[in-house]
Amino acid sequence: MKAVEIKSFGAPEVLVLADRPDPKPGAGEVLVRVTASGVNRPDVFQRKGAYAPPPGASDLPGLEFAGEIVAGDAGAMQAAGLKVGDRVCALVAGGGYAQLAVAPVSQCLPVPKGLSDIEAGGLPETLFTVWSNVFDRARLQRGETLLVQGGTSGIGVTAIQLGKAFGAKVIATAGSADKCKACLQIGADAAINYKEQDFVDEVKRITDGRGADVVLDMVAGDYVAREVKCLADDGRIVIIAVQGGVKSEFNAAEVLRRRLTITGSTLRPRPEAFKAAIAASLRTQVWPLLEAGRVKPIVHKVFDAADAAQAHALMESGAHVGKIMLRW
Repeated sequence: MKAVEIKSFGAPEVLVLADRPDPKPGAGEVLVRVTASGVNRPDVFQRKGAYAPPPGASDLPGLEFAGEIVAGDAGAMQAAGLKVGDRVCALVAGGGYAQLAVAPVSQCLPVPKGLSDIEAGGLPETLFTVWSNVFDRARLQRGETLLVQGGTSGIGVTAIQLGKAFGAKVIATAGSADKCKACLQIGADAAINYKEQDFVDEVKRITDGRGADVVLDMVAGDYVAREVKCLADDGRIVIIAVQGGVKSEFNAAEVLRRRLTITGSTLRPRPEAFKAAIAASLRTQVWPLLEAGRVKPIVHKVFDAADAAQAHALMESGAHVGKIMLRW
């Protein structure tokens, strides 16, 4: 098969199309002929040598894809209501940038009715991440306020839409007037240009001084202290990336006095059973929203797999709104 591999750690140009042996599915797994692969920020970190695959995972980048099941564990497929020939999208710990990929049956979901493989291939990483962190970990409730840092990222556009779909008020931050406009068009109730406005003051103003109940943070660093200031009492910050640095200083007395929670998680190294539980929740809670058009995939640009370097360059530029995809 053809696959995009990392020939050495470095700039986007280290991504090259190469020949690899076809992978073989094991117990509880399926082999998928990939038609679309999602590009995500962790792929960039892996390319740079800063995010190694977990033990046993493919060294190829790629955490999500869509395509057609061509082989696999018949019993596991039957139990999951899947069969050879079905179109699925899947979350994996690596190996998604390839013409063929193996995925646990429990991390496969049917392509939602009405969606293309390109649209479906960009669903798993963002949906699994947002559901696990915003709803399971931070326990966002109807009527609460969610602050999404980086509202035009793949994660951001998903968090905005899911937050609104489940009855929250959503505030998003973005780095330009055009991106703020995009956040509002996607469904955010308010958007803050963090380059021109202090998001702490703006969140307080928008919420009449109450603050946000949940903050989805992809920055960390000095953002954490500022997020503590703009949380409502009993508020929760959930950190899913550290693009602003790994060290944070904040007022711990404020955390105690107002019963705040600062938490976080990474999805890739979690066990299959953990991801399977998220998949089950998505199937029942989110798939109906996708098929009804209440939550929509937002694809910014599609590249041929051979042009993966260009896709990564776009990802690093931050100029995109929504998902960047590779097609096979």
